[in-house]
Amino acid sequence: MQGAISRVCMVVAAAILNHPSLFPQENATVAEQDEDLMARMREHAERLERERAKLEAELSQAEAKVDEGGGWEEGYSWYFWGTVSFVVFFAIEMCRADMAESNTRALDDDEALPTSAMVLDKDVLSHFCDKCTSSSSYDTGRVREFVEGLADDLLESLRSVSNREADMEVGDFVGIGSMFECWQMRKPPTCDLVVPLSPPDPLEFQVSLWCEPSSDTPPDRQGCGTVQVSRFGDHEGGCLCGSANLGEDMLCLLHGNTDAVQVVDRSLDELLCSKRTPLLAKDRVMKWFQLSLTKAWGRISHKYDFEVTFRSLDAAGALKVRFPSGKSIMVNIIPAVQLVDTDAYLVSHFPSDCGGPPDPFWPLSLAVYEKNLLKHVTKLLPRHSCHLHCLQVVIFLHRKQTTLTGGNALTDYHWKTVLLHLLLLNKPSAWTADRTECRLRDVLGFMHGSLREKRLHHVLVGNDRAPREIQLPETIRKAEPVNLFRGLVLRRDVYAATVRHLQEMLRNAAVLLQEYTPLSSSGGGLDY
Repeated sequence: MQGAISRVCMVVAAAILNHPSLFPQENATVAEQDEDLMARMREHAERLERERAKLEAELSQAEAKVDEGGGWEEGYSWYFWGTVSFVVFFAIEMCRADMAESNTRALDDDEALPTSAMVLDKDVLSHFCDKCTSSSSYDTGRVREFVEGLADDLLESLRSVSNREADMEVGDFVGIGSMFECWQMRKPPTCDLVVPLSPPDPLEFQVSLWCEPSSDTPPDRQGCGTVQVSRFGDHEGGCLCGSANLGEDMLCLLHGNTDAVQVVDRSLDELLCSKRTPLLAKDRVMKWFQLSLTKAWGRISHKYDFEVTFRSLDAAGALKVRFPSGKSIMVNIIPAVQLVDTDAYLVSHFPSDCGGPPDPFWPLSLAVYEKNLLKHVTKLLPRHSCHLHCLQVVIFLHRKQTTLTGGNALTDYHWKTVLLHLLLLNKPSAWTADRTECRLRDVLGFMHGSLREKRLHHVLVGNDRAPREIQLPETIRKAEPVNLFRGLVLRRDVYAATVRHLQEMLRNAAVLLQEYTPLSSSGGGLDY
């Protein structure tokens, strides 16, 4: 009996003292520690299982002795110690995951340099916000006015060179992004414009989102939709003019003359669709849009004393306007399909990510609703609130660090998403001007946590905190949240580069602010 009790105590002590979560290797990397940790855990689990089997065998023998009259006290003791050993093993097993997670998190925090270790001089930060951010936005209105005038002329010229019976119809542009949300920091200044397209009569677009019940969109295409090209009325019984011979003297009041109906008879390839499908191909749309813009600029270029060039062949409408003085402005004119009765768009690409999903999937842009959200929240914040300053500071640090350590997965949109999340979480009184440093740490801490978990949800999709005042479509409001960091789960090399980028950015934050702030006091501003 005493020997069995001693064995129980030894097994428990060995399990606790030799548990791999308690003594990680000091000179191993995180990945090596993870693999070694799992191997040691499996080894200990097998050893404990063998000991447990032996104890169960002895316990069964003790029970047999009790049945033969070996004594109630001895049997009770066996049950007691068996219960104690089970409870101890169960507690160790339950705590194992938590201990490993806390240990890993401690390693991550130490390696990622948490924001508490970031030392910022309040005077330098205040001077940066007062001078650098204000000097970068003083001419924002003039830039917007110029770009809007140029876009109007360019799109009107595009309409004049297009075939109205065969080409896409181009609508009026909508300004989105930092230039229209008053936090532009980029030099040269950049304007993003969304241009809705519609098919020629008698065709129409039928949009299907990933979050609709009838959608068969793959799980890795969350946040996307498809655009089906169909004849007007096909989803409502169709029109007789397309399915019956009405005679030469008959005219359809809906579609006009029958010549327009012949557009439907063209092959799907001619309608800019994916091969042998009725789904609109964004790659083909972008090529058509780029060729059309080239023709349109050729018709009006003589009216201007500046030159316009395409910055990228992979992004339709990515233009660079260069003036004789040497200064330039970047313009992104993005073709899109507007969702009916909403301000949501399926866009060919995002300005910060020209890759995007493959055809026939179009990424969803809620930029107009994000702009409305920012306006709505700003009305509730104190006067001279620090929210935009925080965003401008982290984007400045992010871009400067990118020039030092190279590419990574973070974009300006990710930082804006973090800010919008915090604006919905924090009270308006938390964003006063004297709390810039605290809120800046919140932004960096939120991003640090999101990267550690590889999870950053879209601020509007499936978010109950989104205010009703921005009139977000219910289909999108009730959808499952979309993880903007989903691609980092499998791309370990990109994830590692992004983590290193944030680590270095936190370490260098004070130096970067100190180094570039004096430039603003001399009137030079920030140039990066």
